[in-house]
Amino acid sequence: MSKITNEQIDKIGQVLNDQQRPLKERFRALFTLKNIGGDQSITWISKCFEDPSALLKHELAYCLGQMQDVNAIPILMSVLKNHQQEPMVRHEAAEALGAIGNESVLSVLEEFKHDPTIEVAETCQLALARLGWLKNNSCTGKKSIYYSVDPAPPSEEKDVESLKNMLLDDRATLFDRYKAMFALRDLKTENSINALSEGLSVGSALFRHEVAFVLGQLQEECSVPALIKALEDKSQNEMVRHECAEALGAIATDDCLKVLQKYLNDDKRVVKESCEIALDMCDYENSPEFQYANTLLEVS
Repeated sequence: MSKITNEQIDKIGQVLNDQQRPLKERFRALFTLKNIGGDQSITWISKCFEDPSALLKHELAYCLGQMQDVNAIPILMSVLKNHQQEPMVRHEAAEALGAIGNESVLSVLEEFKHDPTIEVAETCQLALARLGWLKNNSCTGKKSIYYSVDPAPPSEEKDVESLKNMLLDDRATLFDRYKAMFALRDLKTENSINALSEGLSVGSALFRHEVAFVLGQLQEECSVPALIKALEDKSQNEMVRHECAEALGAIATDDCLKVLQKYLNDDKRVVKESCEIALDMCDYENSPEFQYANTLLEVS
């Protein structure tokens, strides 16, 4: 493919920041900028943190973390420190700082590891644990087989029952439970997926939302009933329900499609918008397109 010009990147950035555009187009623009990378893409992403959509802003932070570019650190620190931002946005900024893996963020993570918003506090604690693990293992924290930078490495344990026990153990550290979670994901057997699915009904909202995210990465039909149950449970934190919706969009069976359409008018904006994005993912999963986020270079 020919080199992408600055003008083309600007065009994509304008789509991302255009609140009149459908949310699905803006998401595609965001992931295109993530894939392009570089300072210009980071600048366009950073402009969008004043948007009214918490879902979009949380995805901005996620993408900046996955890019692993230290130039995004000041932006993410500013979002984490801003108590006017929604908890799910601040949480994602903290996770992104951990994903970048630079020790310059240690002080800000320490500052917010006891934040009054529990999702933010727990994420800062996880990010600190990840940075400690990276240092102690002299490791660069390579991406997973799912091309994601995870908040914890997979455990070296291979026994599903042992991993399940750790996953569901409220007395264990969150970092160890996450290690079990990612090990179960990487095993990718029906037993390991069923074990993960049990995690949707235990632990903190942060923990349960990560379980849903992992099930979305796996894209296995056996997890659909548990994801639907969690999405339909309005006592679940909206972070969890939103992640269940997106996981169902990635799996994209007929049952997934039906339940996502059912919640397109949910009273929680982040759930409603997640169903919208998830239905767009369903369209992709059932189409011959090569990748979800097209380059959008022809978008007018």
